[in-house]
Amino acid sequence: MTDPADLTARLIRCPSVTPVEGGALILLAEMLEAAGFEVHRVDRNGTPNLFARWGAKGARTFGFNGHTDVVPPGDLGSWTHPPFSGHVEDGIIWGRGATDMKSGVAAFVAAAIDFVTATPPDGAVILTITGDEEGLGRDGTLALLDWMAAEGERMDVCIVGEPTNPDIMGEMMKIGRRGSATYRIAAKGVQGHAAYPHRAKNPLHALTRYLNDLIAAPLDQGTDHFDPSGLQITSIDCGNPASNVIPERATAVVNIRFNDLHTGTSLSEELNRRAAALSAETGVELTVQTDISGEAFLTQPGPFVDLVRDVVTQETNRQPELSTSGGTSDARFVKDHCPVVEFGLVGHFMHQVDERVPVAQIHQLKTIYQRILEKYFA
Repeated sequence: MTDPADLTARLIRCPSVTPVEGGALILLAEMLEAAGFEVHRVDRNGTPNLFARWGAKGARTFGFNGHTDVVPPGDLGSWTHPPFSGHVEDGIIWGRGATDMKSGVAAFVAAAIDFVTATPPDGAVILTITGDEEGLGRDGTLALLDWMAAEGERMDVCIVGEPTNPDIMGEMMKIGRRGSATYRIAAKGVQGHAAYPHRAKNPLHALTRYLNDLIAAPLDQGTDHFDPSGLQITSIDCGNPASNVIPERATAVVNIRFNDLHTGTSLSEELNRRAAALSAETGVELTVQTDISGEAFLTQPGPFVDLVRDVVTQETNRQPELSTSGGTSDARFVKDHCPVVEFGLVGHFMHQVDERVPVAQIHQLKTIYQRILEKYFA
């Protein structure tokens, strides 16, 4: 039997801060090759990625997706145990990536190895593991999916092993995610003396009016599976050190987490429409720069969602909520390839100093993943 907790500790000892590979994918490649998986490194632009398949190409295929890269540990002196020690004590594994998400990768790698070894399925199991989830994400799972398309590889369904449970195992699985887009609004007016405003055009007056209009009413009321979309102003700046000068330029940043009533483009069009109207009215030039990091998506409840939910319920004695909450994940890329859901550990300590996870949770997650494979190929 493959021990997922031991594998988690070994992965933590690989200092794989994005985009450094740190030895994590090398370790996994060796294990998977020894278990009969066909393994390929799919690096792109210096970003490390791993593809592994057991079984015939083109067969009915179950997929897992995850990442071995981690965020920086921060102040090393603040950690109870060194962040890359993989220290195990009193049933707890400590270290950066313990929760997010070397434990999830270890659980599905261990489950896949033991499943194909004990009960070789009439089908295939694919593992896609990236070193670029905590970074920009442009050369991670996207690179793997591009490579798969070129090579004729395909998953029929996929689980992303991100932490999904707020407090207790079995509480929640993700069947979708909100979209995320950042809009940078630039306002250009005319600089002048604060005592003679008629000789200037204050960009801050136009910009703050624009922002106030954006937050004056909700974007929507939500849907059956999504909460209302949320808009947050995250920055306003004009770089003006003088209190008696009307600045020429000002900028603001707005982040919108949106449901499936919108797209990043439809929101951009609306923000640009409002900017053009206010520019025409005030004489201050307002422009909007758009950065869409992910679109909203939903995997409709059905046989695949039911299978995962039923196994989680049986193994935890809790029926998980079908949620679309939280930030973005690489599921936003996988959803263009095949139906995808997310289920993983409790996410209490992800990205924190003293990140840690109970050993028992990792073993439980491996059991859940292996039961899902057994039911899928039954």
